[in-house]
Amino acid sequence: MNTPRVPDGYDPSAFTPFAVTVDLAVFTVRHHHLHVLLVERGLEPYLGAWALPGGFVLPRESAGQAARRELAEETGLSEHTAGALHLEQLRTYSDPDRDPRMRVVSVAYAALVPDLPEPRGGGDAALARWTDLSQVLRPGPPRGAGPSPTDPPASPSPAPGGLVPLAFDHGDIVADAYDRIGAKLEYSCLATAFCPPEFTLGELRQVYETVWGVELDGPNFRRKVLATPGFVQAVDGPPRRTGGRGKPAALYRAGAATTLHPPLLRPEGRTA
Repeated sequence: MNTPRVPDGYDPSAFTPFAVTVDLAVFTVRHHHLHVLLVERGLEPYLGAWALPGGFVLPRESAGQAARRELAEETGLSEHTAGALHLEQLRTYSDPDRDPRMRVVSVAYAALVPDLPEPRGGGDAALARWTDLSQVLRPGPPRGAGPSPTDPPASPSPAPGGLVPLAFDHGDIVADAYDRIGAKLEYSCLATAFCPPEFTLGELRQVYETVWGVELDGPNFRRKVLATPGFVQAVDGPPRRTGGRGKPAALYRAGAATTLHPPLLRPEGRTA
């Protein structure tokens, strides 16, 4: 194939320039609660507000490369840790007024990852922390836009009964990413990564309940898991006794499968 050439008379200045950024919605389970990684902005706009880690794509890098670079720079995660994460491209956010500086189009990424270290701020981020998702996202009501760039900086903790406001349209990105990772548990075996090497089906069910925010029927969950080829594998040896008065629970380990056939679908209308 011949090398493509710029057409004669082509004038790139005829088009209004705009910037491309990346934003990362990274989730993990800590203390049986779903958490999202947030940074406190160290620059205007939204100085002092909480936001998703991210930043501008440099001229000679891809969006994926920029995502891993920004994640390492703003959260203190090592380049090895950031590079090893499976980041799934979520969608593009392109509202003309989403950034007060100029027209900015953002490519968002989502990830649900176990055993991530405690973050620390760096680069443009003054602080970084894992935040309980319930402080950021409330299921049900319509998702609103972030605070005005001229609003006072957000407190690290929400007011009683309120939510931590996020900069830009990052509240929408978090909500969309949460939908994506919830769906990922339906068709993948990712939930076993949040369990110990040997686990009970009750511990596995707790991961699903934590991420989905619903209460699952124990016998029905057990039946579906054991009917899914390669999802879990029974461990030989004595069962582990539960914390209650019930009979000892059998132990399992992650099976060889990576996808679930059939998928394990979320129940509708049951909250935890």
